[in-house]
Parts: sequence; C-alpha cells; structure tokens
Amino acid sequence: MIPTLKGNMLIAQSGGPTAVINRSLVGAIQEAKRHKEIQGIYGARHGIKGLLDENIIDLRRESAANLAAVAATPSAALGSVRKKPTQEECRRIFDVLRKYNVHYLFYIGGNDSAETTQIIADEAIKLNYEFRCFHIPKTIDNDLLENDHTPGFGSAAKFVACAVLGSSLDNSALPGVTIDVIMGRHAGFLAASAALARVCPDDGPHLIYLPERPFDLAQYLNDVKRVYDRLGRCVVVVSEGISDAAGTAIATKFSSEKDSHGNIQLSGTGALGDLLANEIRSKAGITRVRADTFGYLQRSFPGLVSETDAREAQTVGKLAARWSVGKAPSGSVAIRRSPGKKYAVFFECVPLAAVAKATRHMPEEFINKEGNDVTQAFLDYARPIVGPLPKVARLRGVRVPRLG
Repeated sequence: MIPTLKGNMLIAQSGGPTAVINRSLVGAIQEAKRHKEIQGIYGARHGIKGLLDENIIDLRRESAANLAAVAATPSAALGSVRKKPTQEECRRIFDVLRKYNVHYLFYIGGNDSAETTQIIADEAIKLNYEFRCFHIPKTIDNDLLENDHTPGFGSAAKFVACAVLGSSLDNSALPGVTIDVIMGRHAGFLAASAALARVCPDDGPHLIYLPERPFDLAQYLNDVKRVYDRLGRCVVVVSEGISDAAGTAIATKFSSEKDSHGNIQLSGTGALGDLLANEIRSKAGITRVRADTFGYLQRSFPGLVSETDAREAQTVGKLAARWSVGKAPSGSVAIRRSPGKKYAVFFECVPLAAVAKATRHMPEEFINKEGNDVTQAFLDYARPIVGPLPKVARLRGVRVPRLG
C-alpha cells in the first residue's frame, strides 16, 4: 500500500488513435469517481501539448450518458499528439500541475507515450512533488513489451481481416495480383491478422510479409509467380515496415519525415505498394496488378470493434486509476494471458521503464519457415482477441453438362 494522496487528476491521450482508446479514457474517469482521494478530474486536449498550453477541460461535468457514448466512439476524444517533452517543458508541466493541484496523471498511449510518462514521473521525483503517474496501454501495432497484446490491436486486426477478406473476394471475381499494405513499423502482428480472413484453402491472403524477416524482392517475385501460376491470382499482404537484409525499412527510401521520438513516417504514402506492384508488372508479365495502402483506415474504423478489445481497454483504464490510489505511485498496466486452451487474461502493474520506448516483435513460432506466411500458432493466438468475422460462402459450382 502507498500513502494516501489527495488532489486532482489529469488524463490525456497520445499517439495514434484507436477504435477503443476512449474506452480506456472513460474507464479511468469512472473509476476515479469512486475514490475520494481523487477530487477534480481534468482532461488535456492533445496530450502534453494541451497540458503545456493549459488547454484543459473539466471531465466531472460530463454526464454519465455522454461518457458512455464517448466510450463507444472510435478515435481520441481528447485529441492526440506525438511529442516528447524537453527538460524545459518538463519544468513548465509541473508549473501547470501545481497550478491546478494535479497529483494524479494518466497518459494513454504506446511505447513512446510510456517514455513520456516515465520522463514526467522521474521529474516529479527530482522535484520532490507528491505524484501518481500511470501509463495506460494502447497501440494497434501490438508491440508493447510486457503485454500479451494491447488495447487497440484487436479492433484494428478485425478491420484488417475484414478488409483483406473483401480484397480476396474481389480478387477471386476479377483475378490478378492484389497487394495490401498494412500498418506495422517493427512488429507484424497487424499484417499477420489478415490470415484470419481465410475460409477456404485457396483464399487470400496467399502471401504475408512481416518486418521480423528480411524482405527480398527476388524471393517476393518468385513467391507471387508460384501462387499465380497455381491459382491464376494472388493476394499479398505486407507490413509497412518490411526491411531489407541490412534492417533498413523499404519505405524509408521514399520518406525522411520524423516525429519528436525519432520515428520515420512510414504511413501516408502509397509508394511502397507502387514499388511492389511495379516489380510484378515489369518482371512477371502480369498486367492486372493493384496495390492498396490501408493507412489510417485501420485505426478508428467504426462498426468493427472487437468485443474483447473493448472490454479490456475499459479495464486497463479502470485499473490504472484504482492502482494509483492504493497500489503504486507509478507504473503501466500490462495484459497477461492465462495458461490453458481457454482464452483468459489477468492484469499486472509493471514499471514504466519496462514498456517505455522499446518494442516487441512477432515470436518466431508465429512465422513460417519461408518468412512469407504465419503459422497455426499465430491464428490460435489472434482469434480470441479479434473475435468472429462476417460469414461468407461460395457457390457449389456444379457445372451443367454441355448441350448438343
């Protein structure tokens, strides 16, 4: 147990929005209202930028009905940001926190957001400022350390699986080569989820390429030709972060833009898809080749929210608020999977340093030997997180005998 601390709370959102990030926001607000130690409940618009600018709203004034509606709404209700505070900005942050009597801070985001939370928590110790500082996990890339999976991934993966299911159906009607580029800088979990779209043995995606394995254009070309020769069509899924043997992301050849955490911008361009499509056109002699870059569509798509994802997102928000009052002065909420065949999870409080900045990758057992598909182990891992997909069917295809 930690000593009682009374004061106001401030919560903010950071990084890429997701379909369930507002579940975590509302979960934390609802839980905070149950604890007398937490008095005022404030929200900063656009993360720490809003905190620095004192762009703050009173979340206690929000009705229960509106909070419930916001929880079910994709994207970041408070607005988001990609910003790493400087030393000078850290000092200004605490000037604002003192001004508003804030002693509880919750930051919802991924590994870069966890790093920001840790920077602020460390500054509080230096300043001898009584403080509770919690990171609430979120990322569609599913690449947070210490976590079996993260809120946001399940719903984004459901979108990807549904979109690729549609892409494969389209490709079967008008055969050719279809290339779908999926988000995933260092981890291929999201692109791998496209494999859930397969219903019949010849369904796409037929090839999946992930950042965890070196991407070779010659192998890619041979793989596509092999599938096309066998089926007369091919659906390819690639992570935006696929890299060459030296570890350089292919997409960085087309972009030099970086955010404040040093990440090169990979999304927002169709250049990678165009490169892969042109390779097929020019060297395989296949004329019908199309590439789609899903981009930001994956993050906040309404109507395809995973029930598991929504439930767990709300839970991590609640636990962060609960633990800040009685369990630890700082930390991050981690989702662990319970052993056994039946899907179940439990939650642990882990140090901020354990999840800050670094990323995890797809385990080796999730990727096939050739590096162009996933294994059954991945499908077993992902299915309960993503949930059921729309049912599709085919005509039986019994051919009528020729007449005459």
